[in-house]
Amino acid sequence: SLLTNLGAANHFTIDHLDDSRNKQLIEQAKIFYTAGFFYTVCPAAVMRICEHADANNKLFCTNLSAPFISEFFGDRLMKAMPYVDYLFGNETEAASFAKHQLKLDTEDVKIIAKALSELPKKNSQRKRVVIITQGAEPTVLAIGIETGEDIKEFPVKKPMDIVDTNGAGDSFVGGMKFLFLKLNLIKLLKHSKANSDFKLLEY
Repeated sequence: SLLTNLGAANHFTIDHLDDSRNKQLIEQAKIFYTAGFFYTVCPAAVMRICEHADANNKLFCTNLSAPFISEFFGDRLMKAMPYVDYLFGNETEAASFAKHQLKLDTEDVKIIAKALSELPKKNSQRKRVVIITQGAEPTVLAIGIETGEDIKEFPVKKPMDIVDTNGAGDSFVGGMKFLFLKLNLIKLLKHSKANSDFKLLEY
């Protein structure tokens, strides 16, 4: 029931970042986020934001978004990966990344999350946080893996009256980004919601 229409995103160029109004917004921003779909349109703009975030110790977040991103545009995603502080995705997207970019012969979400968190990172002041959702199954969290204890699972509370799950992941990520500014990570995971009726993650 979901069809992707990139619409105006298809016409985005790096020139948009040179507009004085947009430059001001970039300077004011504390968190940057791009969905994986944007890597298909203007990777140069992604990299400029990555470099700005790194130079100014700001958060850069991205999303795997769809299995085909890792398969056909994985080189662009990998170029940005050293700048990624928070990486989101679901189990299918993570498996695609593992297969096509990491050459891992596994669909074990914990193993993939560990591998993603261990990829080289520019900003050493923060460990990379990898968050992989699995629908009704526990969400997996990996933080700059050093030991197995850095992998956590958060059970998903059974929701009521589901009509359509489309947008649940986007809502979850949106809530997480808002709470980045308000709460520490564990509290954030406890309070983040996929919709207004239930908690997606509980600590």
